[in-house]
Amino acid sequence: MEIWGYSIGSVIIVSVISLIGILALLWKSDVKKITFLLVSFAVGGLFGDAFIHLLPESFEEIENNLEIALLVLGGIFIFFILEKVLRWRHSHNFPKNKKQIHPMVTMNLVGDAVHNLIDGMVIGATYMVSIPLGMTTTLAIVLHEIPQEMGDFGILLQGGLSVKRALVFNFLSAATAIIGTILSLTIGPHIQGYTVALVPITAGGFIYIAGSDLIPELQRDVKMSRSLLQFGLIVLGIGIMAVLAALE
Repeated sequence: MEIWGYSIGSVIIVSVISLIGILALLWKSDVKKITFLLVSFAVGGLFGDAFIHLLPESFEEIENNLEIALLVLGGIFIFFILEKVLRWRHSHNFPKNKKQIHPMVTMNLVGDAVHNLIDGMVIGATYMVSIPLGMTTTLAIVLHEIPQEMGDFGILLQGGLSVKRALVFNFLSAATAIIGTILSLTIGPHIQGYTVALVPITAGGFIYIAGSDLIPELQRDVKMSRSLLQFGLIVLGIGIMAVLAALE
């Protein structure tokens, strides 16, 4: 029951983060600056969790190094394929009539729902391995979700939704993470090697997200002062994961 409590509590926090999009309206001109900082921090958090927590745990649980390598690569390719399939939902041909809802809105919500379902499964699976691993993985997901949810909120508004509807629908798509966690906790114990395999797959997914999605966003900014700030925040994210590992 303790694992269920931690898992459900964590995934609810992750789901509530979908409401952070309202900050985009409150701070308007500062949104890009805030997102820039959060993305840098998220890169460190994702890399830190993958290399400091998830991979060492995989080497403890799986004796075959080749199996670990293949599972990590599998995680990278799973997220690559998922992103390829859903990439076209980010079309920027927004409707001129604000009363018209762009089809992109539906695809954005569906894509996020699938992504959040997987996040929920990962949270549940890592808590089944250990509570500290579940906590650090949840933290890494939170760091990634904050800038993503702010961006998705903006897409929904541009696609024709009102502020209220954008918040509601974004929250509903985020809530699929709860379903994913329940699925993991329910079926995971009955599938041999479920958690053992999902940990390195998650590491691969985090490496892909940080390296393929987030770092290219940071590379667009070549100003020296901002680049140094990016580096500092990435190191900070990794440092927090290292401190958490030491405390374990």
